[in-house]
Amino acid sequence: MLKKKICVLVSGGGTNLQALIDAQNRGEIPNGEISCVFSSKAGVYALNRAEKNGIKTVVLPRADYADNQSYSRDLLKILQEEQADLIVYAGFMVILDRCVCEAFPNRMMNVHPALIPSFCGKGFYGLHVHEAALKSGVKVTGATVHFVTDVCDGGPIILQKAVAVQTGDTPETLQRRVMEEAEWEILPRAVSLFCDERIFIENGNAYIKE
Repeated sequence: MLKKKICVLVSGGGTNLQALIDAQNRGEIPNGEISCVFSSKAGVYALNRAEKNGIKTVVLPRADYADNQSYSRDLLKILQEEQADLIVYAGFMVILDRCVCEAFPNRMMNVHPALIPSFCGKGFYGLHVHEAALKSGVKVTGATVHFVTDVCDGGPIILQKAVAVQTGDTPETLQRRVMEEAEWEILPRAVSLFCDERIFIENGNAYIKE
């Protein structure tokens, strides 16, 4: 099996990117390779993480574009030129036009810091997700890896992992625990399953072949 080319989309520090790089370096994604890291901002630390590991980087600043449609069209061209097999959102803070996910059906993956369908959709990103979880009084939250569609956080769910909410949690402490205990574990796992061709879609739901 040829190694699948993985393009990772970032906008910030790149902690989830680092989890993917670490998993790759440990041999946990045997049938895939991060071929390119793409950033919507210049100068973010995620680019340093990629460069330290010899991974190609591309920067296309969202701020240079008047709208998401024109930005998405140019990003799509880059992804097609890179011959991406899988595109992974890893803290990518741009909602792309549907032309991108339609060009890569069930080949775009995102990690969301909650158990979808809770605390997801428009406006639920970063600390806002954890603020909402704490305000609601839930005792369990977590993370979800799902395929990207034109519905925000609405694509088929691949993996989920629960994380306990603790007394005295702040949005910041809960965010850190969800990353460490869930996101950094299930995102590399989902990427590896995709590269092993073990994920299939049936009736709009994602399943894993044993």
